[in-house]
Amino acid sequence: MNSTLSALFFPLPALSETSHRMAGHSAWKNIKHRKAAVDKKRGKVWSKCSRAIIVTAQKGGGDPHFNPSLRIAIDAARAVNMPRDTIEKAIKKGTGEGTAEQYESARYEGYAPGGVALIVECLISNANKAAADIRVIFDKNGGKIGVPGSVAFSFSQKAQVIVEGGSEEQLMNCCLDAGAEEIQGDGETFQVLGAPSDLIAIRTAIEAQGLTVDSAEIVWIPSQTVEVDADTLLEVEKIVDALEDLDDVQNVYTSLA
Repeated sequence: MNSTLSALFFPLPALSETSHRMAGHSAWKNIKHRKAAVDKKRGKVWSKCSRAIIVTAQKGGGDPHFNPSLRIAIDAARAVNMPRDTIEKAIKKGTGEGTAEQYESARYEGYAPGGVALIVECLISNANKAAADIRVIFDKNGGKIGVPGSVAFSFSQKAQVIVEGGSEEQLMNCCLDAGAEEIQGDGETFQVLGAPSDLIAIRTAIEAQGLTVDSAEIVWIPSQTVEVDADTLLEVEKIVDALEDLDDVQNVYTSLA
């Protein structure tokens, strides 16, 4: 592995499974939930991370210093303890040095029970199969798939950095100039939001303070959230889990309160 890549593989604490994001819920509660689930689904998570690395390397090259999207994908893979050689192989596939694997980005939108909006981000190799699989899950779990744009208008894409430790004042002092727009937390874990283009700058500013970054990624945040009762929440979680079990699905975002 070349020195450019080697410099990025410094240890980070194990992160939660990156594919499950109930946007609108407290970020720190979701982190704890995903940490408990990551070992159970490790093989599937690694497969999703490999796809993300391949696609970002195809689009922007194999040097993460000049390809911020690749750096984010590598960080996500390291955070779930994906082996270094597996990450390197995925990069080589993306740059044409390994067996060719072609994926394309796709986004599906719809509603779960209770009127909860869903955005499903995918990296797919067979568009017809992926669309059919996702439609079946919506239909079988009381959901309704929508046309492109039917849900996305009620979400905004944001840079999200999850930080362990520190204080709100410390984060404000170090990352507001880097583009942070909103900071919230419970005293132990903080969620920092900003424009997608400011993700790397925000993360760099936080790390410069010696704080631990659990994740740094682009997410969909709902402009309005929906509250549901306990039974409906179980139905929503069921459809989200089913979607996440599909190899083509990278992330699922919801408007749950």
